[in-house]
Amino acid sequence: MSTPDFFRSRLDGMIDLRHPLAVLATRMPWNNIEAALAPLLARKANDGRNVVGEDLFGPTLAVAGGGVSAAGRPRLPIRLMVGLLYLKHAYNQSDESVCERWAENVYWQFFCGEEYFQMRLPCDPTNLVRFRQILGEAGVEELLATTIAAAVQMKAIKPAEFERVIVDSTVQEKAIAYPTDSRLLEVARAKVVQLAKRAGIQLKQTFAREGKSLRFRAGGYAHAKQFKRLRTVLKRQRTVLGRVLREIERKMTALAEDQQQRLRPWLERAQRIAQQRTKDKNKLYALHAPEVECIAKGKARQPYEFGVKVSLAITANQGLIVGARSFPGNPYDGHTLHAQLEQTTILLQDLPGSPRPHTAIVDLGYRGVDGEVAPVKVIHRGRIKTMNRRQRRMLKRRQAVEPVIGHVKADHGMRRNWLKGEIGDAVHPILCAAGFNLRWLLRAIARLGIRAFFSS
Repeated sequence: MSTPDFFRSRLDGMIDLRHPLAVLATRMPWNNIEAALAPLLARKANDGRNVVGEDLFGPTLAVAGGGVSAAGRPRLPIRLMVGLLYLKHAYNQSDESVCERWAENVYWQFFCGEEYFQMRLPCDPTNLVRFRQILGEAGVEELLATTIAAAVQMKAIKPAEFERVIVDSTVQEKAIAYPTDSRLLEVARAKVVQLAKRAGIQLKQTFAREGKSLRFRAGGYAHAKQFKRLRTVLKRQRTVLGRVLREIERKMTALAEDQQQRLRPWLERAQRIAQQRTKDKNKLYALHAPEVECIAKGKARQPYEFGVKVSLAITANQGLIVGARSFPGNPYDGHTLHAQLEQTTILLQDLPGSPRPHTAIVDLGYRGVDGEVAPVKVIHRGRIKTMNRRQRRMLKRRQAVEPVIGHVKADHGMRRNWLKGEIGDAVHPILCAAGFNLRWLLRAIARLGIRAFFSS
């Protein structure tokens, strides 16, 4: 509790405490969140280094830099950073916009634990980037588990509902441009030329003007369906990129070792783009994001999506998300079910009674995996003739996961992932699921009425 400030009004006197976000701020287990995440943010001990000195009696040996360093700025409150992540994905904001709106919204500040109105930004937006990196996949899973625990503690959902879950997969698209062969070749040429100039390598020819012309011609030929001319342009683009790469490889031997190490990954990716063909497997679809995969989900409006496969698990009755996980490598849907149920079990293990899912309602893409997920019962319409009346009634709820996927994508940011690397692909769907659950809790508070929470 801070010292009373007689010159400023407290937030709890400025807002309506019956507002769903204000009610949720008092019901979230913030102490449990801080206890779980504090070890990740603790200052790490430094072993120190041996320093050789000399005094009147000869050479000496001392240890410098040992122990826990007190240098650096004190960290921001965990509740503030966690609250910003919750609000970012609950209201589909960017790192910059969530900080700007926080400075204007008294309810957001109250949710993040502030006692007095703050007129400045809570932090630099880059602090959220570093905070996500520190949390990792296990840390953001803790944030998702907290929303589930809050729903149980507020009696918005019964623990028995976690025994039946609906599981389905979707694609989380990466923030890349559509990967046409012509564009990839031109981007690779421009990037390696830029890196070579930055490293001090003088190139005989960069093909900047010709590369731009070839890119423009390729777009026109593709639009006019003149594929023979398009193949001629692509062949020339590969020739140009190969000449630039070979010249850089010849001249980079004169650079320092650290400069060569920085250049080599980009040259390898550009070489891979130059050698791949239209119908090759395991293609590189983005120079800056080599982890992107091409996934076909059978949609007529969008045959191919470029990103990573994501699995979601929701409760069968009320649609609370109890699991979200990414699966690199585009595995068969059925092979992801065991890992998804395992994550759901871990997220539910701290709830009263430790409920476990014993029934998974899925579509036909999950056939043939009953032995892998036993003793969980898998229900899909492929075995409808052997189902009893109760199981057929449960099967009718399978489509309930589709609008949840749509809302997570459209309203909570999973349609396009801007986070970097494979760790970004793993963290982002979990945070989007936590944002969905936060809005689910706000609707539950409005539905159940304010008296249900102040009387308990």
